[in-house]
Amino acid sequence: MADPALLPTVLIVDDEIRSLESLRRILEDDFEVLTASSTREAEKLLADRWVQVILCDQRMPERSGVEFLTDVKERWPDVIRMIISGYADAHDIIEGINQAGIFQYVTKPWHPEHLLLTLQSACRLFQLQRENELLAVELRMAPSAAGRVVEKRKAEVRRAYDVNDGIVRAPGSPMDEVCGALAQVAPFDVPVLLIGGSGTGKELAARALHYGSLRWNKSFVVENCGALPDELLESELFGHKKGAFTGAIDDHVGLFERADGGTVFLDEIGEVSPAFQVKLLRVLQEGEIRPLGAGRTRKIDVRVIAATNRDLETEMREGRFRADLFYRLAGMIVRLPDLKDRPGDLPVLVESLLEQAMARMGKSVPGVAPEAMARLAAYDWPGNVRELQNEIQRMLVRGEEGRWLGLDVVSPHIHAPREDALPVAEDSPVELVSGPHGDLRERVSAMEARIIRETLIRHRWNKSGTARELGLSRVGLRAKLERYGLENVHPLPPVRARTGDKAGHSG
Repeated sequence: MADPALLPTVLIVDDEIRSLESLRRILEDDFEVLTASSTREAEKLLADRWVQVILCDQRMPERSGVEFLTDVKERWPDVIRMIISGYADAHDIIEGINQAGIFQYVTKPWHPEHLLLTLQSACRLFQLQRENELLAVELRMAPSAAGRVVEKRKAEVRRAYDVNDGIVRAPGSPMDEVCGALAQVAPFDVPVLLIGGSGTGKELAARALHYGSLRWNKSFVVENCGALPDELLESELFGHKKGAFTGAIDDHVGLFERADGGTVFLDEIGEVSPAFQVKLLRVLQEGEIRPLGAGRTRKIDVRVIAATNRDLETEMREGRFRADLFYRLAGMIVRLPDLKDRPGDLPVLVESLLEQAMARMGKSVPGVAPEAMARLAAYDWPGNVRELQNEIQRMLVRGEEGRWLGLDVVSPHIHAPREDALPVAEDSPVELVSGPHGDLRERVSAMEARIIRETLIRHRWNKSGTARELGLSRVGLRAKLERYGLENVHPLPPVRARTGDKAGHSG
């Protein structure tokens, strides 16, 4: 049996002694049970003891249970009040709810397990009331401190998505132009269309727009429009009333209404059907929504940012996307480049993503070794930054604590040498491709180009060391680099993990 001092206290009030004893036997293992055969005795116990729940009979000689519990409500309002009676009179039930504020009306004969569950729920309600009161007292005592904490956290979130600090890139990155456009349009309440491949960082850009706007302290909500059929998408965005369709068992507030005053980000907007395009256009034109099954419209004030990996201008010309909706969404168009078009950003992205992965997983490594970095740089990254993020996480999982992440932890499809990825001068007769193509001179040239590039990588693009290992003069090496189009390839230093203050990345 549990320590009685730790059990919640229940007071049973009933003029029938046998009923009191029966209830005591059922409840004493789970509660500290007090009993009173009259309301006067019950009042004395309430004055002396800390009671959480009262279970009171309705029909007693002195006064009814409702009358007694109405007095209890005035004098001890925190106590959870319950009626137990063999007479399920509707008038008594209504009177008990309205006057005494009873939590539950238990009818006789009662089932022991059901009664136990009901009393446990009542005790939990009592505890929640106490916690709520304590929280309210703390907030009243320190409103300024609570306000400062909230404002500090809001400011931290806003800084995390600042286009200058939150989007990771190297100096001179193609992302500089993107970030400039985002910073330029963010303060103005115009719709923005983000165009880019999957994983290029469209949601991060949308968040940067939101936190750079005057709506930054309001809601930012996200919906993937390509993931739901029309009816569910309409319900998610605009809401529905109970019974509007099969399965609508409750009213549902849509994302547009939840984001009122803030920003709605509609990802994969190019996937929506022509029928839904009409509904969305009406919402954007009128600034109001009509939940499914509702008779009235509701005004909303949101900024809409949309994103797609499709060429919507082509879709529009070919009749698959409405022109009027396109122009509603494309107040300004911002195009995000693929990762393969940002080779200089790869080392800083790897560094940032590795720091984040180490923080999440509680595992530390010095960084990514040069040869592994070279393989990452030679890969096309069709999944863009999201794919890079997954690869860095996999490498960290496979790597050993405290050791550099080398080629042994790089995924096989990335680890395999990509001859076709080697840069070739446009006027060069050499095609650096896999397989036995071309005559002997061309094959020898292709092999020579690969050897030179791999040696450069091993020497971290130090031309003097490369020339010494290959037995070439610097002038001879320079001539071969020009011949094979290797003179302008970006250097790839080892990526060393470090603690930084970057809050995000462009994926």
